[in-house]
Amino acid sequence: MGLPGLLSLPDNPAGLVLFAHGSGSTRLSPRNSFVASKLHHAGLATLLFDLLTPQEERRDAHTLEYRFDIGLLTQRLEGATQWVNQHAALGKLSLGYFGASTGSAAALAAAAHLGRRVAAVVSRGGRPDLVPSAQRDTVSAAVLLIVGGNDEDVLALNRVAFEDFPAEKQLCIVPGASHLFEEPGAMEEVARLAADWFTKYLLRPAAQPLSLERP
Repeated sequence: MGLPGLLSLPDNPAGLVLFAHGSGSTRLSPRNSFVASKLHHAGLATLLFDLLTPQEERRDAHTLEYRFDIGLLTQRLEGATQWVNQHAALGKLSLGYFGASTGSAAALAAAAHLGRRVAAVVSRGGRPDLVPSAQRDTVSAAVLLIVGGNDEDVLALNRVAFEDFPAEKQLCIVPGASHLFEEPGAMEEVARLAADWFTKYLLRPAAQPLSLERP
């Protein structure tokens, strides 16, 4: 089974960030695309891909049965990671995950499964509470949780889940922002925070240059 994706490669990227979109969204999410463009300008490669097949998306639009199936979404993200690992050049890059909404739960669950292969995870308006506590405390990646200050219910869930992550972690609250960060300047702040986090934890030593052939 193949899932469509958008791979963006700057020259000599510092790392690669895979995006796991949220409930009812796709690889064409304007919010994730905006963040991806900022990461690209920061020297990071990005991969946005659909977590569901077209048939599953059509069914989910009516039944909502897939968007909260964290096990399935995690499997799809791990499958995309396996594809990256099998690519001669991409497999050499440090990996990060950017998850939004339920996609952040998939990102954190996959990071728990894959251990140190995933260096950093950023969650935007995410649902880390959908990952069992016993699994959250095995995540070795550096975790950044970004939540809107006005997204009170999700913020409360993030505060509780945050305590379980054992490695480097930070909870950033964007003042005045709602769940979708639609307020002026809110998504820009998300992109800035994500770029800083990934640059810090994915940056390879300068002594290890990497030249990529675009697939």
